Amino acid sequence: MSKPKPKDRPAPGNERPPAARPGKPAKRTAAPRRPRSLYTPAEVHEIFRRFSVQRPEPKGELEHVNAFTLLVAVVLSAQATDAGVNKATRPLFKVADTPQKMLALGEEKVGDYIRTIGLWRNKAKNVIALSEALIRDHGGKVPDNRDELVKLPGVGRKTANVVLNMAFGQHTMAVDTHILRIGNRTGLAPGNTPEQVEQELVRIIPDEYMRHAHHWLILHGRYVCKARKPDCPACVIADICKAPVKTTSIPAPLVELAPQEVPQAL
Repeated sequence: MSKPKPKDRPAPGNERPPAARPGKPAKRTAAPRRPRSLYTPAEVHEIFRRFSVQRPEPKGELEHVNAFTLLVAVVLSAQATDAGVNKATRPLFKVADTPQKMLALGEEKVGDYIRTIGLWRNKAKNVIALSEALIRDHGGKVPDNRDELVKLPGVGRKTANVVLNMAFGQHTMAVDTHILRIGNRTGLAPGNTPEQVEQELVRIIPDEYMRHAHHWLILHGRYVCKARKPDCPACVIADICKAPVKTTSIPAPLVELAPQEVPQAL
């Protein structure tokens, strides 16, 4: 008589959880906690206090003359340098600084102005489409609401946050590659996605510094905490920074930078 075959056993690591006993609910597996900032509220406050001393009135490097041209410039800046966008938009904005003028210019002529910018064909199409949408749905005005902004062609959450912050003074955080890197490298706002980093930064940054926090972090990432190699000796928060890659704990002198000391986009 043959022996009964043993029941198939699951591979290690794939075992099923034991069934709940009658009358007792099954235990829920807790969702993994999202990483939080490594810094205390006092440390975060000091970081942004120093940034505010260094650059009291930080400015974005995309040239614009009103909310509409800012919106267009930010849309064009995707996968392009600010300097490259400025070179193309200076002559464009002289002839088309409103949705009505941009629409009258037409997709082909807009394309001629921005031909030196990456993905220019699709961007020209988006600029015309968003101009049409602004005229049709908003009376030619740029809305000051994120939900309405992200409905516009070529406008994502980051673009909307930039416009809300710069054009309307709202306390938004637009996370670009620089801020995403700083958030994770330093442990200031760890996150797997730009939105996770954004949420953590908004949570920890004191309200008194939120108006300019986006620019401070971008400029710090662009000129000090650089992608390839951070310039730690030039960092005013080197003593507070918890980045494993930092090369010094001695902060740079905390002095206000004159406008000419802030390099233009390369």
